[in-house]
Amino acid sequence: MEVVKNIVLIAHDNRKEDLLEWVHFNKGTLAKHHLSATGTTGRMIQEKIQLPVFRFISGPLGGDQQIGSKIVEDGIDFMVFFWDPLSAQPHDPDVKALLRIAVLYNIPMACNRSSADFLISSPLMEKEYNRQLIDYGNRIPTKH
Repeated sequence: MEVVKNIVLIAHDNRKEDLLEWVHFNKGTLAKHHLSATGTTGRMIQEKIQLPVFRFISGPLGGDQQIGSKIVEDGIDFMVFFWDPLSAQPHDPDVKALLRIAVLYNIPMACNRSSADFLISSPLMEKEYNRQLIDYGNRIPTKH
């Protein structure tokens, strides 16, 4: 992971304002990194906070899967995903798959304001970091 991180920002509808407040509060730090986001969230960050953001498509339309693919390709270093724990989402299987891929590839991930605050303020944000990957292939039982 380079000094300049590839950060993805995602928020469900009921959490978009929470994420926007967090992004606004951390605008100076986030401006030093490459930002991406799902469709509507990215548009809102661009319009309301004036930060450049690469926009994937909307989560329910496949944006979560695009981000998961980018993680597998080593194109995402850090994920902030303010998901709504009280509302079922039509794309819940995609959300679960994205969270699984982020854990599988050892991506630092924040799902609420407190964890996002801790991660963004870490001294590791300003340094190169060698993210260790577990070889899960060796842990898959083979049939005899």
